[in-house]
Amino acid sequence: MRRPAAVRFHGRLDEPVELTVAQLRDLPAHQVQVSFDCLTEGEQRHGFEGPKLWDVLRAARPQVDLTGRKQRLGFVLTVKGADGHHVVLSWAEIDPDFGGHQVLLATSVDGAPLDATGPQLVVPSDHCGARYVSGITEVWVGRVDN
Repeated sequence: MRRPAAVRFHGRLDEPVELTVAQLRDLPAHQVQVSFDCLTEGEQRHGFEGPKLWDVLRAARPQVDLTGRKQRLGFVLTVKGADGHHVVLSWAEIDPDFGGHQVLLATSVDGAPLDATGPQLVVPSDHCGARYVSGITEVWVGRVDN
């Protein structure tokens, strides 16, 4: 029997953690309707549902002083898909004290569950779909000076 797809969260966390799509689905979910430009397929319109990346990271207990502000600005996140596609997000993009973008780890797209392939990174504020990473396998949290 095939093991469910899981995302490994690691880096500056109290300890690494792996979460399946089913476990992500247990977190508070948000729904977004988005449209973005895909270089190969043109304009795409989809509905996504899943937890905010911010909420998942907070639950993963990052080694980030959340009481201060300036020190958080040195943190970045890398998100990797099963196909090797990587993207980088700054901590400030998703932190409510700064950009507060509602970036999701989608557990379903257009009502179809993503349990078999893994969650998808959804950046609703992007006009280009290049940061919509499918089949996420890992999220790394670190400092730019490491």
